[in-house]
Amino acid sequence: MPRPRDEVVRVSAQLLEDLVNLAAETSISRGRVEEQVSELGQLFEDMQGAIERLQSQVRRLDIATEAQVLFRRERAEGAAVDGFDPLEMDRYSQLQQLSRSLVESASDLLDIKRTLAEKTRDLETVLIQQSRINSQLQEGLMSSRMVPFSSILPRLKRVVRQVAGELHKQVELELGSIAGELDRGILERVVAPLEHMLRNAVDHGIEPAELRRERGKPATGHIGIEVAREGGDVLIVVADDGGGVDLAAVRAKAVERGLMEPDAGLGDHEIMQFILASGFSTAAAVTQISGRGVGMDVVSSEIRQMGGSLDIHSEPGQGTRFVVRLPFTVSVSRALLVTVGPEIHALPLNSVEGVVRMRADELRHIAGPDAAPFEYAGQSYQVRHLGAVLYPDEPPDTGSLADTVPVVLVRGGGQALAVQVDRLVGAREIAVKSLGPQFGAVPGLSGATVLGDGSVVVILDIPAMLRADAAHGATGYEHAPRGAQEHKAERPPLVMVVDDSVTVRKVTTRFLEREGMQVITAKDGADAMAKLQEQVPDVMLLDIEMPHMDGFEVVSKVRLSEQLRRIPIIMITSRTGDKHRERALSLGANGYLGKPYQESVLLEHIHALLARQGASS
Repeated sequence: MPRPRDEVVRVSAQLLEDLVNLAAETSISRGRVEEQVSELGQLFEDMQGAIERLQSQVRRLDIATEAQVLFRRERAEGAAVDGFDPLEMDRYSQLQQLSRSLVESASDLLDIKRTLAEKTRDLETVLIQQSRINSQLQEGLMSSRMVPFSSILPRLKRVVRQVAGELHKQVELELGSIAGELDRGILERVVAPLEHMLRNAVDHGIEPAELRRERGKPATGHIGIEVAREGGDVLIVVADDGGGVDLAAVRAKAVERGLMEPDAGLGDHEIMQFILASGFSTAAAVTQISGRGVGMDVVSSEIRQMGGSLDIHSEPGQGTRFVVRLPFTVSVSRALLVTVGPEIHALPLNSVEGVVRMRADELRHIAGPDAAPFEYAGQSYQVRHLGAVLYPDEPPDTGSLADTVPVVLVRGGGQALAVQVDRLVGAREIAVKSLGPQFGAVPGLSGATVLGDGSVVVILDIPAMLRADAAHGATGYEHAPRGAQEHKAERPPLVMVVDDSVTVRKVTTRFLEREGMQVITAKDGADAMAKLQEQVPDVMLLDIEMPHMDGFEVVSKVRLSEQLRRIPIIMITSRTGDKHRERALSLGANGYLGKPYQESVLLEHIHALLARQGASS
């Protein structure tokens, strides 16, 4: 029995585009809900600590009440008051009733907290299910936009046949594995770059028949096209068996245009990258096919705008191989979120080979301009600081690094780079948004995304950005000029607020942010020491009485650490006695304020310590 044919519905491409965008917006909305649920979990932890403190205080109050009852019973033993037994009078005393009601209230609060936590876990389960459904919806919509690569082959064959006929060359287009599919939008945009690469292969790559016979090659040249899938990328390989890139002509043209010095010690791969420069051409004459200098630079730019990359491999006399790497889809991608200073940036996972943690002393040793490359898993990586590339006038401060720092291993465009970042946020599935024509010409930016908290994060093309940076000779670790030092001082100060009270942390954070400062918070001393391993603040505001580790222990540990000992510390506590003040100052605190404090006084203390720290550095 023949299988029934699937019904086909014609849908406009614009409608599919709108549906994919709506699915991406759904992912962003789900991310915001997940962010809020995560914050609820943090609040539950704070609530648990508050309930435990309340229970401890109620227990102490209950013990004190019982002791008072026993004391009063001993005084009134053997006597009756208005016909009541002394035990009966004490049992129903007002203080004891209050103690019992507080015990019940603390128990009720704990039950409410447990119920809310269960509801939150149920909500997290629903979000996971919704995420799975949303992913299936996204995949279904994306599959409806997929077009076989073979649909553009007749057009590519016609280009090769036409150019070969005009140049009187014998060229065959060989098709390898081309069973892959591409997003309709990507396929439409990649046709023009592929056509130009084929024209170049026929014009510049394939030699005339006589020259090919002299070199022992068949008179007919061959150009091959293959399509392969690698992770979240699609690889399109265009290879010919021609004469390869004339590196001597490229070098001469680069020297003529002032792109390099005649005695520059550049390798073959670096010289080959000049053919991607704007207006660069080695053709002896201008024709309809080549020689106008408009070609490979446009190809490279178009591929970068699609979030892809172009690699060129050439062997003299053997041929040239172009490898185009494109994202499988331009709507949804996976990225690694990292921080440089206060800013969060996204690195596409298709360019990330791995993440390692390096010791700070090792990083300082290999991060110089003339230092040896970093070796990992048999590969060599050039070490760079991402902040130095993003902000050339603000060099990284390697003197305040923690014991270990995260380093992202990136490979692309023939470069292997170990990029140091300040902190790893984690890998996320992101909805890629276009930056528009205003930012289209900015090198190193491949798009943007919206996080769960509503903040906009730029997606970086690290290989392209570092190639542009290397062209200017920046290293990221050179001695900073005076202007850069002054620019660095303009960075908003970072303040750490350590207090076990949620209210105090929120009020202090709002006040400091209103004054233009950046704030990180810690709920106790142990949490503060953990966060100090990732981020070193300019000033620390510290409470004394906290669970797990009190303020005195935190001051002692900070002053004993080589990396943290220079942090100014202001103690803010309800313990205003001279004994506590003297102990805090003897341990190394720089200031001591009592609660409640005046905001103007605290601000004066912070500015004074920052000014003193700036003068000493």
